[in-house]
Amino acid sequence: MVHADASNFASGVTKQEAYEQVLLQAEGLFDGQRNWVCNLSNAASLLWHAYKSLPSPSQHVNWAGFYTIDTQETRKQQLILGPFQGKVACQIIAFGRGVCGTAASSQTTQLIPDVGQFAGHIACDADSKSEMVVPIVVGEGESKKVVAIIDVDCGVLDGFDEIDKKYLEQLAELLGRSCDWPQPQRTAPAPAPIESAPVLGAPQRSSWFSWWTKSPT
Repeated sequence: MVHADASNFASGVTKQEAYEQVLLQAEGLFDGQRNWVCNLSNAASLLWHAYKSLPSPSQHVNWAGFYTIDTQETRKQQLILGPFQGKVACQIIAFGRGVCGTAASSQTTQLIPDVGQFAGHIACDADSKSEMVVPIVVGEGESKKVVAIIDVDCGVLDGFDEIDKKYLEQLAELLGRSCDWPQPQRTAPAPAPIESAPVLGAPQRSSWFSWWTKSPT
């Protein structure tokens, strides 16, 4: 049974221990639940409370959440804001733009110690100084695709390291296989033109012409 105690982290835990608890609790919460909104919401809560239980720099995390593929947009690839913890955030991010868009288009983790040095950084919150973005990828080979990204911001420089990368990538893999992700909408083909049906009882042109030429004058 789901209980709020899943978000409680003991005082003095290490970063590794906190992440291991996140993964353990997430796996339990996802058991029997494949709705992506539900699972991302609980994952965002687990991450937020984990960071707040840790010393600096992790306790200075000021945003933790997700962007998902915008399946309503069929003309171009873009991300749309998903479940999160923190301040109001950017709603739409194009593939290839900013840290999040770069992670989505490249399908690779972005560990940015200083967002001010990242070309094209999108400053949704000027208080954010460092950032990590991890793509959630499903499928294999040519069918491999990004369905969402994990985005975590920190209010100090060098807020993240290889430990964060390791465990967030594990969480991304867990989420990728634990959710039923929305599928892109396909544009419906244009309906075939409707031919006018003949009026019941009215002679067609050929039969009318034949009748008129044969009628006695």
